[in-house]
Amino acid sequence: MTSLAIEDTDKGDSTYIVPGLERGLKILTEFSPREPVLGAPELSRRLGIPRTTVFRLLQTLESLSFLERADKDRNYRLGVAVLRLGFEYLSSLELTDLGLPIIETLRDATDLTSHILIRDGRDVVFVAKAQSIAPIFSSVKVNVGTRLPAHATTHGHVLMGDLSLAELRALYPEAHLDRFTPSTPETVEALYERVKEDAERGYATSQSSFERGISVVTAPVRNDTGRIVAVITTTIPRPKIDAALIESGLIDKVRDAADALSMRPNYRPAARGNASSRYMKSLGLQ
Repeated sequence: MTSLAIEDTDKGDSTYIVPGLERGLKILTEFSPREPVLGAPELSRRLGIPRTTVFRLLQTLESLSFLERADKDRNYRLGVAVLRLGFEYLSSLELTDLGLPIIETLRDATDLTSHILIRDGRDVVFVAKAQSIAPIFSSVKVNVGTRLPAHATTHGHVLMGDLSLAELRALYPEAHLDRFTPSTPETVEALYERVKEDAERGYATSQSSFERGISVVTAPVRNDTGRIVAVITTTIPRPKIDAALIESGLIDKVRDAADALSMRPNYRPAARGNASSRYMKSLGLQ
């Protein structure tokens, strides 16, 4: 290697950042399920980029099918190229390949739609789905690729079960967390307490804590080092989980499914003890 090459390498990774590409990717990340349609003026304001530059970036992304026009005005939404990349990535994950038959079995055993989720930074992402054919589920629109805030969802609390308070503070440096419902933790410390409780129990339930009228049972999936890499969850389209569902063994069925997927990467979950029984008592169901 020449001395010039060594000198260039020593300058650090920032030397090789392409500003135009960085700006284009930042534009794509501004779109979300909560804000699926955005225009150039709003993107310019958020990113601090001149409006003329934003227009050129939007037109470039549109020409590559990463964005498409949402209407006759200058508003955009994500295009098929983004979806193609996302689905190809998700389909390449061994976790989804191994897990789909497991959540399909769980769906058949419970008549409830089941999912596999992973954590991506501060979001949870639905990566596999086994849809129930029960008519009541026709109004529940959660598809593969859907993202939700990790700190505000039971799925996220379980997925963060391995994180220390210091790691959570690094992930959420702000003093107050965005609140979506009265159940959302307001601070990192409150989030940590919630995460610890779920980790000690070995699973978690949510009764309309993020979306009104939707309850869930969620259990962690671990890899061969024992780290949490995903969760399996069932969706109950009701404000509360009724006693009959609990007594039917729903919690154990979800945990069994998560343990079965954990076994695929050769991880053997620890013995459960009487956690499910204790939790049923805490709900007043025993």
